[in-house]
Amino acid sequence: MTSQDEPNGFGSVERENAETLIALALSEDLGQRGDLTADATIPPEATGAACFVSRQSGILAGLPVVALIASKFGLDQGFVPKRTDGDRLEPGTIIARVAGPMRAILSMERTALNFLQRLSGIATLTHRFVLAVEGSHAAILDTRKTTPGWRRLEKYAVRCGGGRNHRIGLFDAVLIKDNHLAWLASSGDPIGRAIKSARGLAPSGTTIEVEVDTLSQLDQALACRPDIVLLDNFSFPELSEAVRRRDDLAPGVLLEASGGIDLHSVAEVARSGVDRISVGAITHSAPSLDIGLDEEIAAD
Repeated sequence: MTSQDEPNGFGSVERENAETLIALALSEDLGQRGDLTADATIPPEATGAACFVSRQSGILAGLPVVALIASKFGLDQGFVPKRTDGDRLEPGTIIARVAGPMRAILSMERTALNFLQRLSGIATLTHRFVLAVEGSHAAILDTRKTTPGWRRLEKYAVRCGGGRNHRIGLFDAVLIKDNHLAWLASSGDPIGRAIKSARGLAPSGTTIEVEVDTLSQLDQALACRPDIVLLDNFSFPELSEAVRRRDDLAPGVLLEASGGIDLHSVAEVARSGVDRISVGAITHSAPSLDIGLDEEIAAD
């Protein structure tokens, strides 16, 4: 479980993920020689200040990561957040101010912006999906379709945008998918066998979910009472029928829609009455939010 020592749950696991990625990012950017350009053009004693500024509307995510990056450059005292992750940004919004040695500020700029833009982009796209289903009781969830190594941070960004996290990985929940069932097909009752096996193996309290792609498979799954049934690529009429059958046969089972859902279709999916909508696009296809670092120019 993610600790809640910062807004939206930027806790120890997110911090550990960030530290690992920051080390890799700085290594590839600075190499063994450091910032040749800053060292060549900026006197070592020069100081200054700059502000992270949003260039477009969106939702902020990643400020705790930027604070960690600032600390790597000795800018801890000079880094002052002006907004909080999850805040709405407009063009011109000042997100944070950093002051101190100019060489350090210039050397941290790109790495800090890469994290801030990427995570804010995910939060922004997530928020657009959340707004699209407003008024329904459907929650927007992410998937495991994340950038390798970035999963904890990208799922944090989803929370900043108002979405919820699906399972973190293969270790914390059971999701029986089509390929698992295909391998078990010779048993005659692959869904029942898979759910029974999962209940026998997984630790007590583990969520058990099964993916189905037909209404007949749904009926088989509902008879076994898993925690969640994932409705993969169901049409709108099929989603509504699935909800009706669930309400009649197993009202305690949650229904999750998934498969090719975008901003044009998500509202209609939500109107079917499903409880959850998982969208891989909010992590794997989110465009970065345009954010810049503007140096403060001292008046004469």
